[in-house]
Amino acid sequence: MEMDASSAGVSPGGLTSTAEIKILICYILSTAEDPVPGKHLAELLHYEGLANYFEVESAITSLLEKQQIKTAKEPDTYVITESGRDVAKTLRASVPFTVREKAYYAATKMLARRRNERETKIDIIRQTSGEIVSFCVMEGEREMLTVRLYVADDGQAELIKNNILEDPSAIYTGILKNLIGDETKNSDSSF
Repeated sequence: MEMDASSAGVSPGGLTSTAEIKILICYILSTAEDPVPGKHLAELLHYEGLANYFEVESAITSLLEKQQIKTAKEPDTYVITESGRDVAKTLRASVPFTVREKAYYAATKMLARRRNERETKIDIIRQTSGEIVSFCVMEGEREMLTVRLYVADDGQAELIKNNILEDPSAIYTGILKNLIGDETKNSDSSF
């Protein structure tokens, strides 16, 4: 395929064709359960070395004009249309499997992170000496866990925040497991 997109920041094997970038965007949106933010999608594909950031932005604009994607409820957040879904089905073979797979997993991780950000309240409270990281893991409207941690500096606070947002349910499960302990170890087996 003819190279017609900027290849700045694109890894070997990444997409340098505008048509391929559009197909990849349609593919990602057709497999995503939630609306996808355009800016995050452009950053994601660029960070993964799959496509140039500005080319992704341009492809999104073109797909909007052709009504193959549309804006969701939030600004700069998109969902696929039937026309775009047809593009993804018909032309997906023109985008290498490894690129589709890498983009799919990266997009899935990005959407999970966004969902975690919506469902987990995190505040970093600056202190004269150190920081307090306060977070609350929610399940719908139910507060499942609230923790406040004192840490030495903002670097640690940001690291903890990012780790919490990677998988808040693992934090909840880990704390619960440590508090309850191993039931087989605590049970009286002398009967």
